[in-house]
Amino acid sequence: MAKIGVEGSLTDVRDELQAKGYDVVDMRSEDDAKGCDCCVISGQDQNMLGMQGTSIQGSVINASGRTAEEVCQQVDHTMQNMQ
Repeated sequence: MAKIGVEGSLTDVRDELQAKGYDVVDMRSEDDAKGCDCCVISGQDQNMLGMQGTSIQGSVINASGRTAEEVCQQVDHTMQNMQ
């Protein structure tokens, strides 16, 4: 299953993704995002974890203004398009 990095404050999103069977990683630092297929950020900080110069291999999904279910649907869609 895909490895998804989730910003620590998004516990509802993390729980929903885990229930769907995703391998979820708490993102507390730049290193935590490495190797993730997709990362979910809160959008509260444009430069989350000081990653302005960093490029991850996967997609970044901004959870701002979305429900946990909407974010999970976006993750599902993103993962399907990667296959």
